[in-house]
Amino acid sequence: MRTDRFEAPDYYQLDELLTEEHKLIRDTVRQYVKRELSPIIEDYAQRATFPSHIIPGLAEVGSFGPALPVEYGCGGLDQISYGLIMQELERCDSGIRSTASVQGSLVMYPIYKYGSEEQRKKYLPKLAKGEWMGCFGLTEPDHGSNPGGMTTNFKDMGDHYLLNGAKMWISNAPFADVAVVWAKNEQGRIRGIIVERGMEGFSTPETHNKWSLRASATGELVFDNVKVPKENLLPNVEGLKGPLGCLDSARYGIAWGAIGAAMDCYDSALKYAMERQQFDRPIAGFQLQQKKLAEMLTEITKMQLLTWRLGVLKNEDRATTAQISMAKRNNVEKALWIAREARQIHGGMGITGEYPIMRHMMNLESVITYEGTHDIHLLITGHDITGISAFR
Repeated sequence: MRTDRFEAPDYYQLDELLTEEHKLIRDTVRQYVKRELSPIIEDYAQRATFPSHIIPGLAEVGSFGPALPVEYGCGGLDQISYGLIMQELERCDSGIRSTASVQGSLVMYPIYKYGSEEQRKKYLPKLAKGEWMGCFGLTEPDHGSNPGGMTTNFKDMGDHYLLNGAKMWISNAPFADVAVVWAKNEQGRIRGIIVERGMEGFSTPETHNKWSLRASATGELVFDNVKVPKENLLPNVEGLKGPLGCLDSARYGIAWGAIGAAMDCYDSALKYAMERQQFDRPIAGFQLQQKKLAEMLTEITKMQLLTWRLGVLKNEDRATTAQISMAKRNNVEKALWIAREARQIHGGMGITGEYPIMRHMMNLESVITYEGTHDIHLLITGHDITGISAFR
């Protein structure tokens, strides 16, 4: 098992912007990752298996719905705390952060925000404890960046709804107990509906042969005349604003999470450069390696400042969708660039599982696409600054 020697960079002393509670929460998750996750993650990634035994631990450190109210068994924390938790989990692995952010932002958040009080009391405490796991059904085989074109639908059958269709690229699907599914009613309006495992006609085939997010479980959601009780309809939202509101929360978490992946790559590269000897000196003493390390640290510092400010705005309920898109796009792009630079510093060793670099790099190739592709986020910003939509 690999010993986790990670040391977090803080070049601009940004810890001074955090409260003592923020630092305690971050350090608690950091130590949990070092103790329980880092020693096993390479093995699970190599075997393309999700370490399901970690779910109780993830719940115990408060990574499921940390910013939702305590009355439902959640943490009641602020948005910066939530971001820091996602940062520390993705410092270990993007797939582990995906498991947590799907649970909190894409399953628990819509039930809290758009659900009835009965739904909140039924689902949220069990989801917060990890007793139930959830997934989010929006993307379809033929509708990714254009979710409004979805064909998954449900019909009113009097005493229940009849759900048909399919969703694809769904994190947590293979083991999820509940799925928050977005589908069109008979009037063509998008609504959210809670589907539970065990409902006849509902299946979750797993997606295999992934080169990315190998320690995360991905699958499909297939609905073949699934009878869903009427009380499972989310009553307080209609249209695309429902799922897009969830995606804002998830994308915010990704912006923080990408910093974790970048920091892990940088830390590994710095340590390797200081220890690796060539031409009778550490390679850290050569100009090109110093250039790489200096640029990597510069980008991490910019990412940290961007997300901290976004967290302040989100705490004040002033963060816009476009601002969140900018942070998600920038931070994932820079994290992927840092992973590639770190791979070069590691030389041939960078492709092995002895170091985390290639695993982060492959994971980030998914992160740069999901929750809105890299190009779509650019166009969201473009739309915001011009008022003209380029993709509708």
